[in-house]
Order: sequence, then C-alpha cells, then structure tokens
Amino acid sequence: MNKDQVQGKAKEVAGKVQQKAGEIVGSKSQQVKGVAKQMDGNVQKSYGDAKETLKDR
Repeated sequence: MNKDQVQGKAKEVAGKVQQKAGEIVGSKSQQVKGVAKQMDGNVQKSYGDAKETLKDR
C-alpha cells in the first residue's frame, strides 16, 4: 500500500462525510463538494493502485 492509495481512500471517506452532512443540513453545495472530493479520492487511489501493480512486476 502506498501513499496515494491511503490519501485517496481518506479523501473518499471525507467526501462521503461531507456529502451526508450536506444532505442533513440541506446544502446542495456541500453535497456536490462531497461528491467531487469522493471522485478526486477515487482517482488518486486508482493511481496508487496502478503504481503498486507496476511496482510488483
């Protein structure tokens, strides 16, 4: 597991929390920001996964 995988997963979790908080308080802006953060985290985690795959070869 590398830094990008860990940071990406952390961003995904933070985005989910932000999205749910936005739903609770009725803030579409926070919901959208949360989804964007989740996507950013997913991209970073995928990049980390690719690095690990190449490292293992």
